[in-house]
Amino acid sequence: MKEMLRNPFRVSAVFVFLIMGIGTTTLTSQTIPADEEGSVARLDGSPRHGEWLTYDAGDGDMVRAWVTYPERSGPAPVVVVIHEIYGLTDWIRGVADQLSRDGFIAVAPDLLDGHGPNGGGSDSMDRQEVVATIRTLDRVDVNRRLKAAADFGTGLPSATDRVGVVGYCWGGSSSFLFAVDNTGLDAAVVYYGSSPEMGFESISAPILGLYGGNDERVNSTINRAEVAMSRLNKMFIPNIFEGAGHGFLRNQTGQDGANMHATEEAWPLTIDFFRRHLES
Repeated sequence: MKEMLRNPFRVSAVFVFLIMGIGTTTLTSQTIPADEEGSVARLDGSPRHGEWLTYDAGDGDMVRAWVTYPERSGPAPVVVVIHEIYGLTDWIRGVADQLSRDGFIAVAPDLLDGHGPNGGGSDSMDRQEVVATIRTLDRVDVNRRLKAAADFGTGLPSATDRVGVVGYCWGGSSSFLFAVDNTGLDAAVVYYGSSPEMGFESISAPILGLYGGNDERVNSTINRAEVAMSRLNKMFIPNIFEGAGHGFLRNQTGQDGANMHATEEAWPLTIDFFRRHLES
C-alpha cells in the first residue's frame, strides 16, 4: 500500500495496458527503448530522422549532440537527454530516438566532447577512460552546456518553447542538479540518480524520480528530496520498483525479470509526465 500511495501514476498506467490487452512482447518491441544490446539494431531500423549536430555552449565551446525528430504535423516540445557515466553511447542515442517516437525532439549532448584525446568526446575513449573523465567534469560547465542544449533545441524551427530534461545514473543526478540551477526548465525526470544535498528552494520544475528497489546507494538520498520538496510545496514524485537494480532501463534482462518490469512501468510514466508538463 505504501508504494501505491507514493506512486500515483503507476497503477493507472498498468491498468491502461491491461485493458488494452497489450502484452510484454508488444511493450518491449514497440513502446520502450531497446536495451544496450539491442540499441544499434533499433536505431538502424528507425524511420525517424536523427543527425549529429554541434551547438555553441558559449565562448566558442562547440558541443556535439545527437538530435532526433518526431514524425508529427506540428511543432514538438524538446527533451534534453543526459547520458550515463558511460558517456554518449548508442544506447543513449536509442533512448533519444524512442523519445521522438513518443512525440518529442530529443537533444542528447556529449558532455565529454572536448575532454578526450585531441579534443575528442565519448567515442575517443574506452569505457574506463570515460568513467574516469566524467568524474572530473565541473557542475557549472555541465549545466552551462545543458542550458545551451535546451536553448538550441527550442530554437529549432520545428520546436515549441517547452523543454524537459531526463538523465540516467550520473545523468539522473545531473538532471536533478540542472533543475536546481535552471529556473526556466518545464519538467525533469531522474532515472536512478542521487538527490542533491541542497538547493531545493530554487527548483521550479516538477520532478519525476524512477528508482530500482535494489539500489540503496541512490535510494538513501530520496528522503531528503521528498522532505524538502514537500516542505516547499514543490512537485517531486518518486517511484521505486521492487527488485530492480541500478541502470534497469539499459540492463533490462537483469535482476531475474525485475528490471524489465521496472522498464515497462517507468517508461510510460516518463512519457505521461512529459506530455502533462510539456504539451499543455
